[in-house]
Amino acid sequence: MLRPITVSRFSFSFAGRRPRLFSISTSPSLSVAFFSSSGISSAAMATAPVTKKIPHVMEMFGDVRVDNYYWLRDDSRSNPEILAHLKSENEYTDLVMSGVKQFEEKLFAEMRGRIKEDDISVPVQKGPYYYYERTLEGKEYVQHCRRLISSSAPPSVYDVMPTGPEAPAEHVILDENIKAQQHDFYSIRAFKVSPNNKLVAYAEDTKGDEIHNVYVIDIESGALIEKPLTGLTTYLEWAGNDTLIYITMDEILRPDKVWVHKLGSDQANDSCLYHEKDDMFSLDLQLSESKQYLFVGSESKNTRFVFYLDISKQENGLMTLTSRTYGIDTSASHRGNHFFIKRRSDEFFNSELLACPVDNVLETTVLLPHRESVKLQDFQLFNDHLAVYERENGLPKITIYGLPPVGEALGRLQGGRMIDFIDPVYSVEPEESQYSSSILRFSYSSLRTPYSVYDYDMNEGISVLKKIETVLGGFDSSNYVTDRKWAMASDGTQVPISILYRKDLVKLDGSDPLMLYGYGSYEVCIDPSFKASRLSLVDRGIIFAIAHIRGGGEMGRQWYENGKLLKKKNTFTDFISCAEYLVENKYCSKEKLCIDGRSAGGLLMGAVLNMRPDLFKAAVAGVPFVDVVTTMLDPTIPLTTSEWEEWGDPRQEEFYYYMKSYSPVDNIKPQNYPNILVTAGLNDTRVMYSEPAKFVAKLRDLKTDNNLLLFKCELAAGHSSKSGSVGNFVF
Repeated sequence: MLRPITVSRFSFSFAGRRPRLFSISTSPSLSVAFFSSSGISSAAMATAPVTKKIPHVMEMFGDVRVDNYYWLRDDSRSNPEILAHLKSENEYTDLVMSGVKQFEEKLFAEMRGRIKEDDISVPVQKGPYYYYERTLEGKEYVQHCRRLISSSAPPSVYDVMPTGPEAPAEHVILDENIKAQQHDFYSIRAFKVSPNNKLVAYAEDTKGDEIHNVYVIDIESGALIEKPLTGLTTYLEWAGNDTLIYITMDEILRPDKVWVHKLGSDQANDSCLYHEKDDMFSLDLQLSESKQYLFVGSESKNTRFVFYLDISKQENGLMTLTSRTYGIDTSASHRGNHFFIKRRSDEFFNSELLACPVDNVLETTVLLPHRESVKLQDFQLFNDHLAVYERENGLPKITIYGLPPVGEALGRLQGGRMIDFIDPVYSVEPEESQYSSSILRFSYSSLRTPYSVYDYDMNEGISVLKKIETVLGGFDSSNYVTDRKWAMASDGTQVPISILYRKDLVKLDGSDPLMLYGYGSYEVCIDPSFKASRLSLVDRGIIFAIAHIRGGGEMGRQWYENGKLLKKKNTFTDFISCAEYLVENKYCSKEKLCIDGRSAGGLLMGAVLNMRPDLFKAAVAGVPFVDVVTTMLDPTIPLTTSEWEEWGDPRQEEFYYYMKSYSPVDNIKPQNYPNILVTAGLNDTRVMYSEPAKFVAKLRDLKTDNNLLLFKCELAAGHSSKSGSVGNFVF
């Protein structure tokens, strides 16, 4: 099923395609440098920018707030005074960091030196071709390639794409390196091959604002077929060989309309399949594994309902599959004469799996019932099998079920076969598989196991490793220890922590430095996966840990429910409890504890810095959502209306005062703070650059210490920072 990603203030990787690594390039070097005593201190005597104050008075429920830095917001991002201010902050950061410039260059070279730059992804079979991506030495972007399949044998887990002079020639469909030369920022977020393998439609973002132009090209010649479609999201699918279905956004960047486009026609003449007028809901689009149906989902944070389009009968338009019922969340796919539906409700909070006949969608059969201890997260359909992705005790798992022949009745599933994994903590994600085969493709990694792609024979129960990410520089996974510990939260809840360290460097006596990462929002699961750049921390004796705090989805739906709305503070106190656990159990000391989070995780950073600034040596807050009350009171800001079910609606008094009690900008006070790095992207549409800018300005005005406070705003990037897969690293 591979459910589409919910639009939120969080930017996440797309299922089925290995994510690129995006971050502010200053962040890793500064994070490591905070643990060092050399280089920064002499430059820190530079004078930090002083932000002028223009009082802006806001009153709600008789409560008056004064924002002296409200003037920093400019939706056009063109105000010369504001741009000059952001540049002065960047110049100050560069000056302070100049003392560790050599170290930064060494660190960059070290990280880049671990990457096998000349590489290809695992090929995916589509019709008579293998499709894959290639990276080239010294290049920042990928080439999209394909090669003819020379064998007519049925697919096997042992298949290998032939290369060399005797193999069918490689054809480069699109070289992003060439396209990116004309832009400071470049990203392709959708690359869709037509069913007949003759055309490609791809979505291009050249600003980082996540507003895309879609180009359709002839695969063989590379020639444009027509003028680009403008103002699109990344939701884009083929409905036959001459029709595209796509989604556009309204003025607050909410995906709200589904369109049909016939190749060769003008975009102005495209017909609208559906318009979602409720600004609490956003649309998404998904193609069934069978390729016979398109599903349009309309989703708020609590509710999701689904329409379907029969690609062979497009004249019928969208048909209702699941109804719009508050608190019921559904997603769907198709096999034979049945739709398969994952359904969540307040009663069945960890979801159940249903099936219904295509010709009678109201006649449902329970295939997998709701279980309080197991969360049904996703599923993948095949002609003869069903792969179910679940979570139990905080860990992901995959269970395979055989299905009766198409056309036969479906009943409750029995006798599933689980796939075994070796690490104590790990990450598993679905990858693109062939519906007509019995081969499941998934990716696996852990904190010490590089990104690995497996093909699993669902008939034989055999896993075959197709590719493991090459990590250069003498990497040996046996040098590293991964573990899971549990911290007790203030209300007695046990919170899992994933830990990585190098066993020959760490003493575990309280003297080791540690970086603690956290997120804790939107039911997102921050599973412990591998990042080669993280070795630059760990190989210096720094412990890396992830706090799996409430507000995420690691421990099931209730874990999320207990970290949102009027229970949001559990997210912050859980993180503090994890930090205290690590100090008390001698993984580190307060003087050697650095924390890291971005986006909604940046909110986490801001909140805990206000609550317990004494607990941390340093903090990195990436594109942080820190001006919670002001932003959530403004429905003209992208994503605000759809997020009232996540954070609460501050137009209601109870939510107003609760949000104000933790909103980072509103809770800065005269006290000592640790060293802090804050980052932003000027074109960010998820968290406006002005939020971190105001946070830094107010901190500078009120904090009582002489510790570092640095702000880096990328002026040609959005929420994901600079584009390109090499040169911007994240821990």
